[in-house]
Amino acid sequence: MLQNLLIETRARYLGPAAQDPAPLSRPISAVRIQLGFPSPAEDFQDDEIDLNRVLVRNPAATYMYKAEGWSMLHEGICDGDILLVDRSVTAHDGDIVVASWDGNQPACKVLRVAVDHIELHSRNPHFQPIVLSPGTEVEVFAVVGVARQMRRGGGRGLF
Repeated sequence: MLQNLLIETRARYLGPAAQDPAPLSRPISAVRIQLGFPSPAEDFQDDEIDLNRVLVRNPAATYMYKAEGWSMLHEGICDGDILLVDRSVTAHDGDIVVASWDGNQPACKVLRVAVDHIELHSRNPHFQPIVLSPGTEVEVFAVVGVARQMRRGGGRGLF
């Protein structure tokens, strides 16, 4: 059971963010997109946005991982998402983290810090928490962003 859990929650390391990535500016509209009934507002370009500047706060400490599995679905993290991890950010109880312990592949979980041990909780009721024994050496790094490319057509979406 634990082996299946680890397989479903692993993250694949994509390498560190570039120190000085080349700006990749894209136009951004001044029109706000409503998530309910759309507004008939006119389209026009207001400014440009560089996603590296928006998503990467500390390039020297930012790493990217590709999520695999569905254990964090209720936190909005899906299979194939890119997790942005900033190793300079201190992870706290309740944060979403990438954790590694005892030679296991990294796992994306919600960090729960108890008096004498650490627990790693999924955000999907089909996955049990991972309770690490007291004294287990674990590395935890804060997830500071998630990037997703949407699937299109053919009913291949999430629902």
